[in-house]
Amino acid sequence: HALLVGVPGLAKTKLVETLGIVLGLDSRRVQFTPDLMPSDILGSEVMEQDEFGKRSFRFISGPIFTQLLMADEINRASPRTQSALLQAMQEY
Repeated sequence: HALLVGVPGLAKTKLVETLGIVLGLDSRRVQFTPDLMPSDILGSEVMEQDEFGKRSFRFISGPIFTQLLMADEINRASPRTQSALLQAMQEY
């Protein structure tokens, strides 16, 4: 894990994007806002019904399931969302 801190305009986001391209990694960016929910970053299960009427749950993975995640403005997220992000980072 790495933390890049600096004033706006230092190309921190561009650095992470370029690093992902150079290393050939799957990368994603999440802009944290006060209304962002844990399921928005972790993913959620949805119920689907096939042509025979059988219902099943399918997991739709969130942006945290990537090799390189740019989490911008984490401090703006709710404590619950921050906790979900930190827990996922610890489990890797």
